[in-house]
Amino acid sequence: MSGNSPPPLRILWVDIDSLRPDHLGCYGYARPTSPNIDELAAEGVRFDRLYTSDSPCLPSRSALQTGLFGIHNGAVGHGGTAADPFSEGLRRGFRSPRAHHSLAAVLSRAGLWTTTISVFGQHHSALHWYAGFNEAIQDGYNTWSAEGVGRHALDWLGRNADRDRWFLHVHVWDPHTPYTGTLEDAEVLGDGRPDWVTEEVLTRHLAQGGPHSAAEVMGFGGSGSLFAGNPAFPLLPNSLDSLDDVARLVDGYDTGIRRADALVGRLMDALAAQGVADDTVVVVSSDHGENFGELGVWCDHHTADEYTHRIPGVVRWPGVPSGTDSGLRYHLDLFATLTEMAGAEVPEHWDGQGFAGELRSGDASSGRDELVLSAAAWTVQRSLRWEDRLYVRTRHDGYHGYAEEMLYDLGGDPHLQDDLAAGHPEVVAAARARLEEWESEMLETTPGGVDPHDIVMGEGGPFHVWGELPEYLKRLRATGRAPIADQLERRHPEAAAGHGPAKISYF
Repeated sequence: MSGNSPPPLRILWVDIDSLRPDHLGCYGYARPTSPNIDELAAEGVRFDRLYTSDSPCLPSRSALQTGLFGIHNGAVGHGGTAADPFSEGLRRGFRSPRAHHSLAAVLSRAGLWTTTISVFGQHHSALHWYAGFNEAIQDGYNTWSAEGVGRHALDWLGRNADRDRWFLHVHVWDPHTPYTGTLEDAEVLGDGRPDWVTEEVLTRHLAQGGPHSAAEVMGFGGSGSLFAGNPAFPLLPNSLDSLDDVARLVDGYDTGIRRADALVGRLMDALAAQGVADDTVVVVSSDHGENFGELGVWCDHHTADEYTHRIPGVVRWPGVPSGTDSGLRYHLDLFATLTEMAGAEVPEHWDGQGFAGELRSGDASSGRDELVLSAAAWTVQRSLRWEDRLYVRTRHDGYHGYAEEMLYDLGGDPHLQDDLAAGHPEVVAAARARLEEWESEMLETTPGGVDPHDIVMGEGGPFHVWGELPEYLKRLRATGRAPIADQLERRHPEAAAGHGPAKISYF
């Protein structure tokens, strides 16, 4: 190595889809879902209060790749105009500034060979994801599960692990639905039904409505699901008619985590075989979490709440003291920090706030005072997260019937079952004012001053509910939930009459 060459640096980022941290052993979970991730957490830094700014899949990874909140990059949904970043207009020039300043591009200019092994960009038509990656590997939808992704990742490490400088992103869809585990897989984990879900709680949830509710585990129910109730997916019941069904659903999720964790172990073994395991930075994180009854959503990620937005973060960086980081942080903050520690120049316009000095010293615990969380694929919501409080403002309820403003005490009500907004109008007013102030500040540097949530609302609401309401109203009435149907019909008269947008399918 010449005197002017940068020092060796190898970074492996394992991106596990839909992973909520409280189902990992290193975050206190009792089931043995994550022995390999737990080992990394013991050797590195575990981030306890790490959140994606935008959910779900496409908005979260768009924020990471651009370094920008969804309100700044424009990609906040899964369909329609707001599933793509804002046009850069006259700022585009011969080269795109956004592509030039992507996470992968910044690391590539720092001399790291950047590679993504993922079907994400193809699955979501998120072509901006590839900006700055020197290499993208996918094998159609075989690059999906831990087994399919692992084959490519292990091959790549076998050929490249001993190179001096690289950044490898490995994305595994497990444990995202559909849960593909078997009953035998679940037996290894032991009992896992959440204690807080009692017969009384389940009865209340079965009386609720909305996609991915207890009565419609996958989507809007009826014959629309290819997975729920299918014998090929024994851990994915069609509806939660008993506590045994709840346990089976959790088994399905946890077996997916176990498979993803096994891939982490195989990747670590591959690094060891190349003699670089001790020198490689390893990051484990997710794009978003998963709800299991929180806000009435089961095994999906619709809302700007604690369980959809809180994600795991484990970083093992050689030379950085191990420990726990308790600061309130965005995923953008963590990756701005990792970019700085990699010796790359962090773009000034990124929304992430780096804390490399704190992390290196082992005193990374300050964080932010509050976070703003955004969702616009199933609902249109923004939330303010601070202390033990969560304020949720809803512009489109995704047919869940949410109030326009909700307030939750996460300390006393960790699973978001009791809305306290009516009893604390002063807290709601203060949170509303702070959220509106944040939006005003952000829009000053948003292209055209346009809020992408306004675009979503102008196009008929979030993509995943387009065209679904007329048939869903029939299902609600046929299953004894006519009052819910009546409420939704009053709230969404155009959609109920079939006048809203419909999903387009090319398959």
